[in-house]
Amino acid sequence: MSLDVDIQIASEEADLPSEEQLILWAQAALRETGDREVTIRIVDAEESRELNAQYRGKDKPTNVLSFPFENPPGLTLPLLGDLVICAPVVFNEAVEQQKTAAAHWAHMVIHGMLHLQGYDHIIDEEAEVMESLETELVTSLGFPPPYATNSSLAEG
Repeated sequence: MSLDVDIQIASEEADLPSEEQLILWAQAALRETGDREVTIRIVDAEESRELNAQYRGKDKPTNVLSFPFENPPGLTLPLLGDLVICAPVVFNEAVEQQKTAAAHWAHMVIHGMLHLQGYDHIIDEEAEVMESLETELVTSLGFPPPYATNSSLAEG
């Protein structure tokens, strides 16, 4: 099982994760078997806002958008899909949530990768499964649990 990751940087932000980090985090979240391909595009707020408005009807930038690839009938390709991650939103959320930038970037890559593989968090039961898996994967990479509250971080 291997994952081919195409990295596209379309952001002016400084201190972005390295390609190696992005690939490591994406590989950590791969649950499917066989050879797979994914594109991770790092964007600024305007591109994120445009895509979020077009595909989700929300006229604001968002942390990560996932675009799963659907194989046409009769054709099987190894494509998982595309992740579009908004650098300024991720950096701002990391500060707001009192996380390191790397921890939040890892979480966003993992979160998006799980969406590409069919995980979701709209229904509470599905959210519990997805968030549990995210926590397992993020902590396996040496980061704190992504859904820990600030008070629990301070206490423990």
